Amino acid sequence: MTYVQTITGLACGCDAADPSAGIVSIDEALDRIAAHVAPVSGTVRVGLAEARGRVLAEPVLALSDMPRFDHAAMDGYALRRSDLAGPGPWRLPVALRCAAGEAAVSPLPPGSAARIFTGAPLPAGADCVVMQEEIDGGPRQIVLHRRPAAHENIRFRAEERRQGGEIVAAGLPVSPRAIAAAAASGHAHLVVRRRLRVALLVSGSEVAAPGRQGLGAADIWDVNTPMLRAMLARPDIDLVAVETVPDSPGGIRAALERASRGADLVITTGGVSVGEEDHLRGAVRALDGREVFAGVAIKPGKPVAFGRLDRALWLGLPGNPQSAFVTWTLFGEAILGHLSGLAAPVGTRRHVVLAHPLHRKPGRCEIRAAALVGIDGHGRETADCGEAVHSGQVGALCASDGLVFLPADADHLPQGALVEFLPLRMT
Repeated sequence: MTYVQTITGLACGCDAADPSAGIVSIDEALDRIAAHVAPVSGTVRVGLAEARGRVLAEPVLALSDMPRFDHAAMDGYALRRSDLAGPGPWRLPVALRCAAGEAAVSPLPPGSAARIFTGAPLPAGADCVVMQEEIDGGPRQIVLHRRPAAHENIRFRAEERRQGGEIVAAGLPVSPRAIAAAAASGHAHLVVRRRLRVALLVSGSEVAAPGRQGLGAADIWDVNTPMLRAMLARPDIDLVAVETVPDSPGGIRAALERASRGADLVITTGGVSVGEEDHLRGAVRALDGREVFAGVAIKPGKPVAFGRLDRALWLGLPGNPQSAFVTWTLFGEAILGHLSGLAAPVGTRRHVVLAHPLHRKPGRCEIRAAALVGIDGHGRETADCGEAVHSGQVGALCASDGLVFLPADADHLPQGALVEFLPLRMT
């Protein structure tokens, strides 16, 4: 067995703030999100076919015992073990036939067997089922060469769950497995949280829709809108507005005011830094909005901001696409998790080791896209995160399985160094 020590202290810098005033650590930012975001009110009852990807608002309880009756676990012959007296082989007449979907109406006569099929109710008196591959003879008489174990190949009533027992806990996303468990316990509908209403505003006078003809000399393709739309295309989200906003204080303020009226969460990209053309934070203040934090000690994504606009939450992502992707993954997913009442709203990080040594500039926790490339000699996952890339570049994300967190105070990490890894949502 290989023991891997838990990362503690300033490991990745997640709990270390930047010395600059007002900049918080990753963990502090997540703590503030948790303190300021409550689950939305309102639930709906949906059919199983529409429930996938929604968040359970109420636990799924068994409507009956599971299983509802004692039954055969496979095709074979049901019998009383006590009827197999003395040394084998044993011969028994076949007195009954029990098929799935047919209620057992007659008890098993002493000294006989019943032909039984998978899922069929067990006849009274039988206490084991011998699979048909171990039986000779038939159909009127069978020969056994092995004494079966007590209760062999029987599934007993309520052995999985008693009526009223919890099958799936509230606060979990409804997966195909949860749907299977709900159906097995008799449910046709589930009570889930209502969809989250999300508005997306992408600022930047220079951004142009991909594929647009006549691209200006200073224009760039809009990456953030299609990227974030794809990340928000989920069963538990209602994307109520998507708008591209020029870099003007009045235009940004008007767009924020419109978006905040009907949304639980307003997401913006760009304009959250401190340049002369960065108007987002000023527009939030002009609308009497409140910042919970503005700046996190990470690279990329330092300017990310979070706050409130009237009744709506606001998440201000940086404009560079890789920064927007990283900060959305860290903080946007956490906000959605808290809003939807997820039992585990923050993604779980785990340990991996570096496949190659790397050098970096210390100061902030650096987050890089990484691909899982194998297992080392101690059974630990290895990750290749390559070289640092500009925050506007997104090509490295395509081949990545997750994000690695490089320690804030380290300028060199050797091959085999232990780092934290956050898997990416692949849907």
